Amino acid sequence: MVQSRSGGARRGTTAAESGPMSIGAVLNLLRDEFPEVTISKIRFLESEGLVEPQRTPSGYRKFGPADVERLSRVLRLQRDHYLPLKVIREQLDALDRGEEIRLPGPAKPSDALDPFDPVDGDRGADADGGGGANGSGRPRTTRVGREELLAAAEADEEQLAEWESYGLIGPARDGGYDAEAVTIARIVADLGRYGLEPRHLRVVKASAEREAGLVEQVVAPLRRHRNPQTRAHAESTARELATLAVRLHAALVQSALGARLH
Repeated sequence: MVQSRSGGARRGTTAAESGPMSIGAVLNLLRDEFPEVTISKIRFLESEGLVEPQRTPSGYRKFGPADVERLSRVLRLQRDHYLPLKVIREQLDALDRGEEIRLPGPAKPSDALDPFDPVDGDRGADADGGGGANGSGRPRTTRVGREELLAAAEADEEQLAEWESYGLIGPARDGGYDAEAVTIARIVADLGRYGLEPRHLRVVKASAEREAGLVEQVVAPLRRHRNPQTRAHAESTARELATLAVRLHAALVQSALGARLH
């Protein structure tokens, strides 16, 4: 039976007990708790081996109650804990073996996706304004590999190669991907589900580069200053300006959409 976030039985799940269901019926059951889930998402999770519905002789998927519960668990782990699919698969395998699993506390989107917060929890500057853990005033970042990036974005190699060909994302010199790359990959993947292709996003990339150029003009003199505290202030100023630029961009898009819809 599909469970709610609080663990209780959800309305409308008795249909899951009546027998094998089509993928459309499963989608209707899941959307009460997961309104953004799509058929493509369910198929992707199947392709990753996280759920294995039966197939009719003609090839149609037939989901049982256990499949629906498994999908719910996967979606809940993604939504509430921001776990990559690789970790989720390990959790499910452990449950299948009858083992107990220990989950981290619920994560906030800002904790997982904020590109201006360091991945490993170190701050960009100490309380006295000095340099961060790496001595430069910039946060240290933890890189992820290509497979981890693909799992986080729920994408395949072909999609990633296309994103890289359009300059939307790229590895660092050591071949790994930083927190910003993970965030971009997730967003680009989500936009793709609405039909927006990488070629459509070149204008967004160009706009971001122009905004970054404006921020750099403001902080460049501070970066060149001989005083270490002033250089550290340049980093915090850059982050603040970047945050304001993102907020302004979002507000302008909302305003432009509002003008077109009225």
